[in-house]
Amino acid sequence: MPFHLPFLPRRALFVALVAASFGLSVPQVGQAQVTSYKLAVAEALAKDDSIAAFYRARDFAPIWTGASAQDLARRQALFEALAQAKSHGLPATRYGADGLIAMMGTVRNAQEQGEVEVALTRAFVAYAHDIQTGILKPGDVVSGIKREVPLRDPALTLASLMQNDPRAAIRALAPQSQEYARLMKEKMLLERKLTQGGWGPVVNSGKIEPGQSGPAVVALRNRLIAMGYMGRSVSASYDPDLKAAVMQFQGDHGLTADGVAGRDTLGQINIGVEERLQSILVAMERERWLNLPGGLGKRHIRVNLTEFNAKIIDDGKVTFETRSVIGAVPADRETPEFSDVMEYMVVNPSWYVPRSIVVKEYLPKLRDNPGAVGHLEITDSRGQSVNRAAGFGQYSASSFPYSMRQPPGPSNALGQVKFMFPNKYNIYLHDTPSKSLFNSEVRAYSHGCIRLGDPKDFAYALLSRQTDDPEGVFQSRLRTGKESTISLETPVPVHLIYRTAFTSAKGRINYRRDIYDRDARIWAALSDAGVVLPTQGS
Repeated sequence: MPFHLPFLPRRALFVALVAASFGLSVPQVGQAQVTSYKLAVAEALAKDDSIAAFYRARDFAPIWTGASAQDLARRQALFEALAQAKSHGLPATRYGADGLIAMMGTVRNAQEQGEVEVALTRAFVAYAHDIQTGILKPGDVVSGIKREVPLRDPALTLASLMQNDPRAAIRALAPQSQEYARLMKEKMLLERKLTQGGWGPVVNSGKIEPGQSGPAVVALRNRLIAMGYMGRSVSASYDPDLKAAVMQFQGDHGLTADGVAGRDTLGQINIGVEERLQSILVAMERERWLNLPGGLGKRHIRVNLTEFNAKIIDDGKVTFETRSVIGAVPADRETPEFSDVMEYMVVNPSWYVPRSIVVKEYLPKLRDNPGAVGHLEITDSRGQSVNRAAGFGQYSASSFPYSMRQPPGPSNALGQVKFMFPNKYNIYLHDTPSKSLFNSEVRAYSHGCIRLGDPKDFAYALLSRQTDDPEGVFQSRLRTGKESTISLETPVPVHLIYRTAFTSAKGRINYRRDIYDRDARIWAALSDAGVVLPTQGS
């Protein structure tokens, strides 16, 4: 028996179809229809082992298309979630809600009920996958993202739906972090601002300083008012209130907070709502990639590459923070994104020069002058020093048979300590003798590893959980001048992330430059997948 509904407006039709009870409730029909239903489900799930196992375990009993109040509640919860997919930055058309409604309206027999049952399950599983762990496979979009996305077993997700209130179970699919909630709130605010026309005219000026007045100052003031950085004012002068607003904006955008609206500051001020909204949507997708079942760790280390800093987080609060230097912009020097676990630190480390640096940077110098880079030891496969007098002109990048090492010392490239979370990318955190680089606004200078501005204090913070005298323990090793290892009694998760938009508990949204052009590529992929922005002024 099909659903038979009179003509209704779209919303009423949706409600009627979702709320309607299926005329073919499997427990109440003959064996032939039961068999037909089961065969339809089994055939449709032949290539989906996990979902098929879920249905076999319940003898193919329906979870959506039965006549029970529980089935009705799950249907309603599913369609409500699909209707709200856009609020999470998901592509609303991806889950085929309209097609599902059409299928539900034309069910005439047990086989068609089985087909609808599977279609609803597929829509739910697709939605659950996307909202839990993201739409994209990150490494396919950006090769520098080495993150392993924590995919869930669809059968376990379906089981959770069955064991809990369906609305609560579906709400729990999304990341439960405060970061995700705040990004979602900012998304709604920006969408509203975009439909209202944005932040108004851009500021056409090269530089505006305190004390100036005129149209450019008025445009700057109006732009900052629209962004919420200051209250309404009709002043045409660059007064202290405007300077304070500029400084707040600069701090929120990783700029030197000097209160002068120079080229870089105006460049950031003139970025439109659409581009900022894209950054928010990319950040939400990235947060889904980090939606680990066990969380990020009660204590963990977080390095936001675009922010150029490293933080120790304890129970959700930043307990230590230091500036960092990351990989330079050429692709072969960019710092990758991944998560691992820090196990130990090395005090007075040697620097074992990566092969890529040996053959690209040092071998050409050695060919011209065997005495070049004299601060480095050249060793053979047995670890014995190589006599430089024989020269190196006969070697190419592929045939050079030696390794290079810089012994511990004050000029060592790794400084006085390195922090190890062993990984196949040979990335770690470390000290550096090049302290002046930490004064730069954009700190992308390394070969890929992450240099810390305050490495000793970072070490003390890590060791504070396992000794009453972390500084004494560290300094006693340092004074020996010899390379030694201090293990962390409780290893600490490390997350190397890349966020051009991120939030804080009390402050405004923060934005940073897309230094590696990664978020631009992710947005393009999201757009290709069907994620859309509202139309300006609509």
